[in-house]
Amino acid sequence: MPRRLRLRLPKLTAAVVVGLLLTTLQVSNSQARQAEATSSATGVQLGHGTPNVVLVIADDMRADDLRFMPTVRHEIADRGVSFHNSFSPYPLCCPARASLLTGEYAHNHHVFSHASPYGFKAFDDSYTLATALRDGGYNTGLIGKYLNGYGAQRSLVTGQPSWSYVPPGWTDWEGTVQRTKGSPATGGTYDYFNTSFNVNGTVENGHAGVYQTQVLGDKTRRLISRFHKSPKPFFIYLAPVAPHHGAPKEEGDPTNVERVDGGHSKLVTPARPGWVKGHFNATLRRAPGLPLDGSSPEPDMTDKPSFLSRVPISDAERRGLLNVTRQRAEALYVLDRQLGRVIARLKSTGEYADTVLMFTSDNGYFLGEHLIRQGKVKAHEPSLQVPFVLAGPGIPHGQVRYDPISTVDLTATITHITGASKRLAARHAPDGTSKVRTIRDGDRGWNIPLVDEAMLYHPHEAVKNQRLGFDDARDSIGIRTSRYSFIRYWNGESELYDLKTDPSELVGVQDDPAYAGVLADLTALWFRYKDCAGARCRAPMAAPYARTAHQVRAATNKEEGRRKARTGTAY
Repeated sequence: MPRRLRLRLPKLTAAVVVGLLLTTLQVSNSQARQAEATSSATGVQLGHGTPNVVLVIADDMRADDLRFMPTVRHEIADRGVSFHNSFSPYPLCCPARASLLTGEYAHNHHVFSHASPYGFKAFDDSYTLATALRDGGYNTGLIGKYLNGYGAQRSLVTGQPSWSYVPPGWTDWEGTVQRTKGSPATGGTYDYFNTSFNVNGTVENGHAGVYQTQVLGDKTRRLISRFHKSPKPFFIYLAPVAPHHGAPKEEGDPTNVERVDGGHSKLVTPARPGWVKGHFNATLRRAPGLPLDGSSPEPDMTDKPSFLSRVPISDAERRGLLNVTRQRAEALYVLDRQLGRVIARLKSTGEYADTVLMFTSDNGYFLGEHLIRQGKVKAHEPSLQVPFVLAGPGIPHGQVRYDPISTVDLTATITHITGASKRLAARHAPDGTSKVRTIRDGDRGWNIPLVDEAMLYHPHEAVKNQRLGFDDARDSIGIRTSRYSFIRYWNGESELYDLKTDPSELVGVQDDPAYAGVLADLTALWFRYKDCAGARCRAPMAAPYARTAHQVRAATNKEEGRRKARTGTAY
């Protein structure tokens, strides 16, 4: 049945019309929710009907950071499904968010970085996920971060400044804007205590002194109440900056930390409200990328590309990374509290039973692994892996899935649930696969590789090394299967890891004769998928690189167990 009953009334007096309309909508909404609850109890077919969708995308959140978010774990993970193989194919804010909005890999939407000439100004947002949903009858709202450069760069679509630009497809738009010369904005996207917004085309200041996550929570609750008054279903994209680093600097921040080579590491942290400071001091004793036994996270770097740091992590850096970890955890805990209030508003309006809640991140984050003090982008597991949990009508309760899901799969899943697949596909051929069947019925296995890609060192010109297969701005392209991670670089270097024996990617086997056959096979797969588009990205691999659901589940549990034994967490 339709989510809400649409009515046609005869010509009556205004007072009678209003009275009848309010009464009928209350009855129809109640009946719809009762029917939803009944059908959920008997196994509603997820992907049918028009549920609300609330999607929350944290910024720079690791998969193991979910431990700092009890509300998300209880209200979404425990009530729904958790994915243990969730990935960001391009682990960097701007390309990842462009992939979410198009359902395409970065090599197809061409937003290769946040650095010029890329960023927001390179993104064609004339038709996105939001447009497809709105064309299908949804109210759509964005609250928070859009793409890096929004507010400061010109729109590719209009050629005009973006501080007053509202991308097509959004019923309600409240995007944070970056300050730039000539803009009326007095705050910025990454200023936690002074954030400016573009509210439906008008710059809104006035939040100085108020913590950004609280502002976003307030705005989201108000938007739920507004959308509740409409007979249409709604899609809300909530994009907080937490736990990304941001202003203002605070006393005790680990800024210039001494290294063993005499240099200094510039560690960065998010700002936090006073009430949460110190919340995890008693329980967090170490950065998650550092081994439990105090040893080096990477004692031998000879298997790694030459451009990675070889400098051991100093004791001062260890203390600094602990400080970073605690501050990130505190920023996430504040977000978790706000999400609890958002969920409470869904319940008080009666929308809760009709809403699919999704929580994820745009990319993961290094905190010491491979001697990378902080950061992302590189195609190692801490950077690639992100949390993904969801709950709602028709979704099983308290279950785990081991099938892979990536950012582009998430887009395909949302359009499947909302009935928008064909509309978005008419403009953006989907590179991802809907995971509705996996969510509803269980794991299917892993037979499609993840293409991971990045632009590490060439922000201003395309990489040209046709001999090696690099002919655009990417200088790192990899293939991730259930067992292997294979990465090739523009300069001829590569990495190959057997995750079955080495889930922490400590020993590259690209030069091991025992893996010569695997290397040849994965190189062939690399050339097959690296520039894929649409159906070619969804084409299955052959055995032995395709694995059954049972094999993937067993392998993932072993990998997580070995990582946890080494560092205390399993990203």
